[in-house]
Amino acid sequence: MKIAVDGMGGDNAPQAIVEGVLLALEEFPDINIQLYGQQEKMAPFLKQHPRLDVIHCTEVVEGEDDPARAVRRKKDSSMTRMLEAVAEGKADACLSAGNTGALMAGGLFKVGRIEGVARPALATTLPTIDGKGFLMLDLGANADAKPENLQQYAIMGDIYVKKVRGYSAPRVGLLNIGTEDKKGNELTKAAFDLFKESNFNFEGNVEARELLNGVADVVVTDGFTGNMVLKSIEGTAGALFSMLKEAFMASTKSKVAAVLVKSDLKVLKTKMDYTEYGGAALFGLQAPVIKAHGSSNAKAIYSAIKQARTMVEHDVCATIKETIAQ
Repeated sequence: MKIAVDGMGGDNAPQAIVEGVLLALEEFPDINIQLYGQQEKMAPFLKQHPRLDVIHCTEVVEGEDDPARAVRRKKDSSMTRMLEAVAEGKADACLSAGNTGALMAGGLFKVGRIEGVARPALATTLPTIDGKGFLMLDLGANADAKPENLQQYAIMGDIYVKKVRGYSAPRVGLLNIGTEDKKGNELTKAAFDLFKESNFNFEGNVEARELLNGVADVVVTDGFTGNMVLKSIEGTAGALFSMLKEAFMASTKSKVAAVLVKSDLKVLKTKMDYTEYGGAALFGLQAPVIKAHGSSNAKAIYSAIKQARTMVEHDVCATIKETIAQ
């Protein structure tokens, strides 16, 4: 199995990317990694490995670059060449922590959309209190959506959770402002009717306040709403731990209490840690394209590679293709 990695994407590149790649190579003996990037910048962190190929690229897609223009004009960038490797069959999957828009545009133009998929969706696994997590999509690939798009998102999410997480009948929920059948705007009302007629296990409408309680295994919404919910969860988690830290450091008594509950706090932090879940997958493309978090550390890159490997191993894209065709 060959996985292509953008070595120059993300806030902590190239060090975190290279270190994550080396972790994955040690853990998974069945993968070969093609690492694309500026060799002189990656060299201080690289170690020779029989299953690692380093491909030198002269350009980098920056975070502020215009997405479509960057993919078209920066032909020797690490991201562009990584995507081309997948498109040409030289790699089975790819991942980057770089410019999200450029990766989505490049994935669409170079890797290509599965026939019948109107709009690809960005999906990731988010934490729940019980530690199981849930898959949410779309998280920003498309700001606007039609009811039929949401139905396809649900189908793709259902397939992913069945294949990757081993659930026989994942609970699919439609994100809404209430749980009643007739709640919502025109989009969610129409999508609700389509979901009821579909073959997946539709649980009905779900509210945002119940997401972390594990109300569903797959939660579907439009990209505009999904992106705001994602950032709200990330922001709330960060603020909560900052407030806890401040409270525990406030006095000698609270510092002693912090020592006593240190192990419990580590368990809590692990449950809310995005690095445990990998990246966001762009569903609806011919091959797995994974977007790792922009601030990914080595552990997060390792998890994203693990996610890409699992998608290839379970042939997720082919199953989506077959299901959509039917």
